Amino acid sequence: MSRTLVSTPRADGFFMPAEFAPHAGTWMLWPQRPDNWRLGGKPAQKAFAAVAEAIAQFETLTMGVNHNQHQNARQMLPAHIRVVEISNNDSWLRDCGPTFVIDGQGGLRGVDWIFNAWGGLSNGLYFPWDLDEAVAQKVLEIERVDRYKAPFVLEGGSVHVDGEGTCLTTEECLLSPGRNPNLSKDQIEAQLNDYLNVEKVLWIPRGVFHDETTGHVDNLACYLRPGAIALTWTEDKSDPQYERSAEAYDYLMSATDAKGRKLTVHKIHQPDPILITPEEAEGVDAVDGTLPREAGDRMAASYINFYLCNGGAVVPTFGDRRDAPALEALQKLLPERRVVGVPAREILLGGGNIHCITQQQPAK
Repeated sequence: MSRTLVSTPRADGFFMPAEFAPHAGTWMLWPQRPDNWRLGGKPAQKAFAAVAEAIAQFETLTMGVNHNQHQNARQMLPAHIRVVEISNNDSWLRDCGPTFVIDGQGGLRGVDWIFNAWGGLSNGLYFPWDLDEAVAQKVLEIERVDRYKAPFVLEGGSVHVDGEGTCLTTEECLLSPGRNPNLSKDQIEAQLNDYLNVEKVLWIPRGVFHDETTGHVDNLACYLRPGAIALTWTEDKSDPQYERSAEAYDYLMSATDAKGRKLTVHKIHQPDPILITPEEAEGVDAVDGTLPREAGDRMAASYINFYLCNGGAVVPTFGDRRDAPALEALQKLLPERRVVGVPAREILLGGGNIHCITQQQPAK
């Protein structure tokens, strides 16, 4: 049974644990949308399957699929990956799925945020999104986990937590007009405090250049452990990302977390600019209401959009000269984990990366 609760996680003593804390497993959704994924989603499906197999080395994984892809996904995925039918508009489970919260005493619940495709009718990326809006509740029903229905728009990729009272986000995303135009920054912060049960919110000004999610923090910066953050970086001052990363670095270096600690910030150099090729653009169906994919557009490529799982870190690679140094740097920073690179250009073409397509279910 999955009840909908009228209280908040904070009131009930539940909090969002950090991604680096132990997991019970991982959730994903299967790509197929032809106006976002080229060639009917076939190249993306191979990439998603590779990500799923990489994660499944470390923990159990469930793939949600639309009914008309169940047979295909089941055939493409190994038997130890669970496949369940969950209707969806697209495959960004990080953003439309639930955020799990725990009480540290064996209790597990889920937060169901309002999802409006990253901006609704103002600057959202597709319409409709009604199936995505129902995904979180379905996941919680499958797990028989009680649900908090949050009263505001939020995507899981727009927040990171350290599990010790600090939330990391960006002003560019959470204050964008397509999400919660009737809420002030202070009111949004109060909601984060209530539903994530954090004490302090760190507001980085902007996310990654040309990120169609309006600057999700998970493409820019993430926690490696309490007090330690990895940040996407470039040394090229003529790159539009330089100003954004430098601004974030300066902000984080001047900040303290909820425990009063100064932060350590590790710079991970981004790949060289990655542009959509004419062939890649031509493979995507053009549909009114969906953000088009145009040849020559720069994609928001970042090594920071990786996923931490039990004993592992699954990191996107791009066939770029920066791949190997990024993997080496992350392996040094995460000695307790095995860093695994997975080719992720096909995921990037859809508008996100490995962290955007995964959602952790914490161990109780």
